[in-house]
Amino acid sequence: MFHLGSEHRYYLYRNSCDMRKSFDGLCGLVQNNLHRNPLSGDVFIFLNKLCTHIKLLHWEEGGFVLYYKRLERGRISPRKMGPDNRILYSDLVLMIAGIEVLKSRQKKRYKFC
Repeated sequence: MFHLGSEHRYYLYRNSCDMRKSFDGLCGLVQNNLHRNPLSGDVFIFLNKLCTHIKLLHWEEGGFVLYYKRLERGRISPRKMGPDNRILYSDLVLMIAGIEVLKSRQKKRYKFC
């Protein structure tokens, strides 16, 4: 079934992406630019130049899933990310919902590894 949640890792492609790319083209960007394996089960996020379109590429058992959203009004504000291009699920949700947090502080939480 189609689902994404906080149990996945999310990676944002830093450059703008040609939204005409489909599965194979996006997999090439993941391998060549993000240096990740697109079959890992991680979710890869791509934005167009104007930040009005967003694509999420995700491998699930049996094949790739491509989520695509085009905003009719407004823009997606890319969230801050670590040096490995990783962002949090909560940041992705805020990004898609159009919520821009100007100042925030993350409280420490227990994390079972």
